[in-house]
Amino acid sequence: MPMDFLTLMAVMAANLFMISAVLPLIMGPDVSRAARRVQASLLLQAVAWAAIIASSSLWDQALSTVSVACNAAAQWMLYRALEEWLGPRPLRRLLLVLVVAAPLGYTLGFEHYAWRVGWANGLMAVILCIVARATLAPLILADVRWRSLLLGCLVTSAFFTLARGLLGAFTDQYPSFRTPHPVNLAAAVATNVSLVLGTVAVLVAWRAEAEQKLRALAMTDGLTGLLNRRGFTNQGDNLLSHAWRHRLPLTALMLDLDHFKQINDTHGHEAGDRALQLFARLLTETCRSGDLIARLGGEEFGVLLLHNAAPAGHAFDRRLRQRLHEASASELGFVLDYSGGMASLLPGESKLAALMARADGALYDAKTAGRGQLTAAP
Repeated sequence: MPMDFLTLMAVMAANLFMISAVLPLIMGPDVSRAARRVQASLLLQAVAWAAIIASSSLWDQALSTVSVACNAAAQWMLYRALEEWLGPRPLRRLLLVLVVAAPLGYTLGFEHYAWRVGWANGLMAVILCIVARATLAPLILADVRWRSLLLGCLVTSAFFTLARGLLGAFTDQYPSFRTPHPVNLAAAVATNVSLVLGTVAVLVAWRAEAEQKLRALAMTDGLTGLLNRRGFTNQGDNLLSHAWRHRLPLTALMLDLDHFKQINDTHGHEAGDRALQLFARLLTETCRSGDLIARLGGEEFGVLLLHNAAPAGHAFDRRLRQRLHEASASELGFVLDYSGGMASLLPGESKLAALMARADGALYDAKTAGRGQLTAAP
């Protein structure tokens, strides 16, 4: 069956507009910046193809320049989405320069057909290659399957884009955008297929991101942003295993804000929430990288200090208590204090529950002795 290039392009533009309309409904209103950028990328591609189709019958220079600009901007938005999903990506500045240069050079050299076709398609091929490169070597754990699928779509598009640029710049076989040259027709088919597969890839990436957020929510305390008991147990087991493997000291602290019920009764539950948030913030600021902090429930917090024995635990307590007294007086209008129990990992102690139970027993001793102090387990 003979294929008409313009029909293929019109079908693709229609598909892009439909996907752009449906995608926000599928993803819902509360989505990440990466998802928003993917939506913008697809919409920009739809506008790009609609503009280039329309340029064949009116306002050739203006609409074709809009097409080049939208196509380049679409790849920039996809690149930014990949940054959100995979961490910082290489060649960012170069990509931004090319995104600006592609439509600018196209419209400035519009009167020279070979120049504008070679320039726009050549730069677009490089842009696509940079975005394809961005799918590799993630700094954030990401499934290789959707990245490989997107990589294949981008590389395929780059290949056919470059082929059209070379035909237009160096031969007379591509005299117009609508020329039914085999390379042009193959490019149209490949672009339609890449559209479908690329959309599948980004939908899988978005789903993985949503699942990761749900897992994080299940492990995180909503008020303070610290780990909750489940997250502390999961990560604490790993930390304890690491300490055992490498024969590192590990110290556990159980901390409980003193007279917290009185704070709620006297100052209100909002003040109590602010007190918990302040304590969580100071805990985070006082701990070092590699330590573990969690709100275990109510006004009770757990801390695991890696590479630290009991003396370091006492030093940690002094720093935290001083900061808490000063910050609570200035930020809350009353002085907060806490009781603490401390236990260091013993030879043969391989369970986090046993270590935390000893720290909890020491916390009980601190409360019995009058609160506002740190007690070490025997």
